[in-house]
Parts: sequence; C-alpha cells; structure tokens
Amino acid sequence: MEKILNEIIELLGQATTEPTKTILPRVLIIKGEVPTHQLAAIYEPIIGLVVQGSKTISIGDQVVQMDAPSYFVIPTEMPATGYVKQGKGGRPYMSVGIQLDQNVLLDLLKDVPPYVVYENNNSNEFTACKASKEFLDSILRLLKLLKTPEHIPALAPAYEREILYHVLTGQEGWRLRQLYKEHNKGSSIHHAIQWVRQNFTNSFEIDMLANRACMGVTTFHRQFKSITGLSPIQFQKQLRLLEARKLLVFSGYTVTDAALDVGYESTSQFNREYSRFFGESPARDAKKLKTLAV
Repeated sequence: MEKILNEIIELLGQATTEPTKTILPRVLIIKGEVPTHQLAAIYEPIIGLVVQGSKTISIGDQVVQMDAPSYFVIPTEMPATGYVKQGKGGRPYMSVGIQLDQNVLLDLLKDVPPYVVYENNNSNEFTACKASKEFLDSILRLLKLLKTPEHIPALAPAYEREILYHVLTGQEGWRLRQLYKEHNKGSSIHHAIQWVRQNFTNSFEIDMLANRACMGVTTFHRQFKSITGLSPIQFQKQLRLLEARKLLVFSGYTVTDAALDVGYESTSQFNREYSRFFGESPARDAKKLKTLAV
C-alpha cells in the first residue's frame, strides 16, 4: 500500500494550499499548510482522501480525526470547521477531493445489486474511513489520467464510479444511500436540505420542511441530523455565521449590517453566537483575518 501512496503523492505535485482544480472532472487536490479559517466553510458534497498528514473536521458537536490514509464523506452542502497537520518528518499535508455529482450517484445506486453487503457504521456519528488497498488503487488509476489526458473522457467516468462504489458500500456510504434512496419519488430529505441551504436567511417551521421531505416531523428531524450532524436550526445558524464572516472580511460590512443581511434580528444575539462559534467577537475575528489576507 505504501507504493500506491507514494505514486499518488507524486501525482499531487502541482497542488497548493487552496483546493486546486485538475483537468479531471470534479477532482481537487490540496497540499501544505492550509489556513484554519479556510477550513471553516460551507463544504460542498465531497469525498476527501487524506493522503499524507492528518485532518480534523468538526461538524456540530462531532469531531472526526483522520490520519492518512483515510477518507471522509460530506454527503450534502453543510457547514463545518477543521484544521490539518503536516506529515511525519515535515512532509506536507496532502489530500484529494472528489466532488459528488448527484446524477452520477443516482445512476450508480440503480446499478448496485440488492444482495451487496454493506459495511455498518452502527451509529449516526461521522467517522473516518480507513482507505483500503482497493480504494487507493481506484484513486491512483484516476489520477494517472493526469499524464494521459486524451484518455480522460473514456476512462475517468468508469474510475469515478468505482471509487463511489467503494464509498457507497463502505461504513459511511449509508449517508449517501439515505440521502438519495427516495429521490425519484420526491420524498428525499435532500430537497429539504437544499431548501435550507438556499433560504438560510429566512425563518421557517420544522413541519414545513418535513412536508417538503414527505415525512413526519420526528422522522424528518432524526434523518436530517443523522445526515448533516446538525438539527435544522443549528444547520441554518451555522450557515448564517459562515456567510456573515465572508461579508465582514471580504465585503467590508459592519457587524450590524452583516448580522441583518444573514437574517439576524438582534445584533447582540449575533455577537454571542458568532463569538461562541469562531472563538472571537465578529469585529476582532474580521480584523485578524483581514490582516492574514494582506
């Protein structure tokens, strides 16, 4: 397995400390000292493989520690924070991200035989998944196409499906299966999550979201939290805080204007919740991040 990892590392030479797009569809690479504030974000649906070093992600009150080689599953757009550590001997942190395509997943789920045996997480907790040799082999085959780009259109979709198959049948695959299992019937919780993501500045009632998912309130609340690690209200709150941080740092908003823009009615409540989430007051945090950006 070490040989496979070394080959993968060699192929990640062009990565930077920001998610670096490749010529492979939906494949991102990253390397080095990733700033902690960059890892406090609204994560896109993604499979993230830690190749070298380690990464810690906090989702709600859950903390997931990933040591290379392992991967994690972000099943839908969701807020999270994190930090990375470099590898042994000063070797840089390295990871590969494969952005999830809903259509590819739905198509693959139709082809997964009903008799396939799935790994069982036995809890709703987010966990790091140890990367198997088979999983790493499929990642390596995909990345090797960087050297033969003429083969990407024909082979990349097949390798992507193989990677996703390993994820779907692995210990965190249940999140993706649960998210999309009733999608074609219109009764997927996916629709409700997307609604909150797109309307996070608006207030809402839980029963309205449950109706969008065609579920009872109790079932909806349980499934929402099992997939995202957050209750619907926590999910909305963290979306608001992350968006407010962007407005403060990159758009020059005042604290009051940022609070009102993301849906808060009380600036004092915004200050309390922002300080609790980021560990600094909005004004102090924004000032520090602006200094880092210079």
